[in-house]
Amino acid sequence: MNRSIFQIWKPNVPRDITNTKNIKTMNINFGPQHPAAHGVLRLILQLNGEVVERADPHIGLLHRGSEKLIEDRFYLQGLPYFDRFDYCSMLVQEHAYCLAIESLLGTTNYSSTCSQIRTLFDELTRILNHMLAIACHALDVGSMSSVFWAFEEREKIMEFYERVSGARMHAAFYRPNEINTAATSQLLVEDILDFTRNCYTTLNEMHNILTYNKIWKHRLVNIGIINHQTCLDYGLSGVMTRSVGIKRDLRVSKIETYANYYFINFRGFVGQHGDSYDRFLIRMNEMSESLNIINQVIYNMVNQSKTNLSINSNINTHNIIKYINQEVFNKKNIKNNYNNMEDLIKHFKHWGGVSIKPSWTYQAVESPKGEFGVTLISDNTSNPYRCKVRSPAYHNMHVLPQMAKGHFLADLVALIGTIDVVFGEVDR
Repeated sequence: MNRSIFQIWKPNVPRDITNTKNIKTMNINFGPQHPAAHGVLRLILQLNGEVVERADPHIGLLHRGSEKLIEDRFYLQGLPYFDRFDYCSMLVQEHAYCLAIESLLGTTNYSSTCSQIRTLFDELTRILNHMLAIACHALDVGSMSSVFWAFEEREKIMEFYERVSGARMHAAFYRPNEINTAATSQLLVEDILDFTRNCYTTLNEMHNILTYNKIWKHRLVNIGIINHQTCLDYGLSGVMTRSVGIKRDLRVSKIETYANYYFINFRGFVGQHGDSYDRFLIRMNEMSESLNIINQVIYNMVNQSKTNLSINSNINTHNIIKYINQEVFNKKNIKNNYNNMEDLIKHFKHWGGVSIKPSWTYQAVESPKGEFGVTLISDNTSNPYRCKVRSPAYHNMHVLPQMAKGHFLADLVALIGTIDVVFGEVDR
């Protein structure tokens, strides 16, 4: 008899061997379309009562072969696929693909303003992702209030997406070596500054209702504990590694940093216990720090040409907006105006027929879920010979069976939420 599946219970009172009762553990399906799975996940669970003894995840049910589709298209035509991997971290993934193409070309012709705008929207995307992650996690555990507050802020960010690209989610806004500054305006920057002020209030409300809530802490503290060695064994990244105290963040690394993060003063956050509660606190602090980064980016855009402002004038919001409108977003300095048909055709012909000499590269960014990397191999054609995506949720998902072992079935919902998994990225 296989004791990993069956257990024999023998009562203390001696009985005849024919009366010995065999208690069989229960095997059930969790999913494949479960409301708490955030995608198409099938878990085959072995339960002893309500305790999970074994979890066998089955993934790949959403597989679309996106990497092979990218290899069959021009380099620029592959960009929109990165919006559809993790549909909560769209522009961050586009950023990784643009960095990979720029590395193959061996050029970084974009201006510092382009880099700052990328940093600005990367951090807006980080807030967009963490708001959904914490709100849905709280809803799965039993708290409903956070969903309404979080989704109100998400609507504002998706409106910023729409104003620069025309799409609320799948923006396809970034371009290699350039950015469409024609989509930016004085009013947009004013609204982003106003958003950062109001978002602090929302974070404070979520903090007050969750952080010290006894039920919330009872459901998360000491649930899903992982250690340093587990992170190394499974190749974890992002919040999962920082929750055990590993200081791993590509934005703060002097060697691996990208965009404009080297010139920004911000903090990284780490935990000590490696449990679900630490991961919740890190995500809350990261959202607050993202608001700080957004404000610094806008302020630094002004300080680039501080001499253009009057020495006696005050650096207030009015002067910031005036400078950005007149100098940074000057429509005369736009490299490509996508509202102009001639420029659009010229741009299409350039990126449609560009051939990149044989080379390879790996470029990674710190997405809200962890290290998102893109490997590209070029072969002197206009299509990538090989495209391989390193998605963080795919690696983080592998640790779920170890985390779930010994926990109750009700805790499994909290564990999936604390990993923050989106299966468009896992299955690709």
